[in-house]
Amino acid sequence: MDSNHDEGKYHYYEAGEGTPIIILHGLMGGLSNFDGVANYFPQHGFKIVIPQLPIYTQSLLKTNVKAFARWVKDFITYKGYDRVILLGNSLGGHIALYHTKMYPEKMLGLVITGSSGLYESAMGDSYPRRGDREYIKKKAGDVFYDPAIATDEIVDDVYAVANDRIKLIKTLTIAKSAIRHNMAKDLPKMHVPTGIIWGKQDSVTPPDVAEEFHSLLPNSSLYWIDKCGHAAMMEHPDEFNRLMHEWLRKTGLAK
Repeated sequence: MDSNHDEGKYHYYEAGEGTPIIILHGLMGGLSNFDGVANYFPQHGFKIVIPQLPIYTQSLLKTNVKAFARWVKDFITYKGYDRVILLGNSLGGHIALYHTKMYPEKMLGLVITGSSGLYESAMGDSYPRRGDREYIKKKAGDVFYDPAIATDEIVDDVYAVANDRIKLIKTLTIAKSAIRHNMAKDLPKMHVPTGIIWGKQDSVTPPDVAEEFHSLLPNSSLYWIDKCGHAAMMEHPDEFNRLMHEWLRKTGLAK
């Protein structure tokens, strides 16, 4: 049974029964298309929950990585879950990492793909600040190994944000917050099992960022997807699911 929920403060998609996997999307909401993951894992004993993060709806004071991580903890409490697996892409990965740092007792496991948190220019460079639709189409295309994945719908979403003054201010606020919340010092102290799944051709958070996450996180496994950019679960959903499932079995989180 899958469904969308709109419960006041929380808007989220939910499917399946079992161990909860909470998915945290990135800054370009349209890019964080987790259909492949959402269709696969409910068939394998997991509940998939994808909340809409309050990226553009919080006050400026709460528009930062730490506040979003607190929001995720409140959401987990609201849903009544004891411990969860977090899966995050891009900014969502950074939020998942920060949540893991602050609330390890809530975590069964963590999966990150194309995450910020170590690499300074990750979001500022990838996010068009202004410009015409063609420029934005090119920037959106750069996110993927195959630019054809940047559909008109995705380009329209990004264009709308780039031309909305309030959203643009919040986007830049988040980009600055991501730099400020660099996690290099925290990662060696974080022992939650972590799967790192990365596109070999990610130009937003390049492969050496994944290597650095892997070397700093004491309980991590690193997996590569070839011919793949910044949004692995979207460009290669089947391969992403296969690797994530392999990691879940390896860590004993899946049967």
